[in-house]
Amino acid sequence: MEPALADQLLNSSVAKRIIPCLDVKDGRTVKGVNFVDLRDAGDPVELAWQYSAQGADELVFLDITATHEKRKTTVDMVKAVARQVNIPFTIGGGINEIQDAEILLNSGADKISINSAAVRNPDLIDTLANAFGIQFVVVAVDTKFVDGNHYVHLNGGRIKTDMLTKEWIREAQSRGAGEILLTSMDHDGTKGGFDCRLLAEINQMLGIPIIASGGAGNTQHFVDVFLQANVDAALAASVFHYGEIRIPELKEELRKNSIEVR
Repeated sequence: MEPALADQLLNSSVAKRIIPCLDVKDGRTVKGVNFVDLRDAGDPVELAWQYSAQGADELVFLDITATHEKRKTTVDMVKAVARQVNIPFTIGGGINEIQDAEILLNSGADKISINSAAVRNPDLIDTLANAFGIQFVVVAVDTKFVDGNHYVHLNGGRIKTDMLTKEWIREAQSRGAGEILLTSMDHDGTKGGFDCRLLAEINQMLGIPIIASGGAGNTQHFVDVFLQANVDAALAASVFHYGEIRIPELKEELRKNSIEVR
């Protein structure tokens, strides 16, 4: 790690955030490997309550098969989560226009996350940021290394675009994204660690927070991503869902490594 980056981390007054992510399909939390082979991981509302009680800083819910027809199911879940937890949570999936975001925010979500819809219609970022403020807009990016470059992928990682990941993230920031949720598809579900090199490169070019996603397998991986990439938050799913890592122990390990957490 560069000395300047180490100094920046240790002198930072902004506490790092630990964020469990709940991928929701048909009202249930699911988790796969490299975006496929999904298996059930429990009730999202119950898990949300457990994570809040454990000391999670935020939650992210991604309706991975969302359509307008399923919007009512998502709204009911958002309302139930808002009643159960007192920490901020983000909801994503199926948000294609300002009305979709308005419904979810009015139902209790603190932020909304857009992914494929933003790539297909970049003006959506501007529209949401102007309507609600950039602090409410998270742009999620699914990236995969193909033929020597990182490319943006859509529809839950199923469709490769010709858009370079770094160029898209830079544009998203300029349009009003308040935060970037970056998922490495190559690392997702592998439990082999975050893509610290890519995250560090992107974090250095951004002026907004970045959430690292994809690859968490043990507490050391969280230590590594904060020390090596200096990201603002680290997100994980299966290691939390299946009890492999408990948030209190994770935060204690981060403190031992001089990483400030809430």
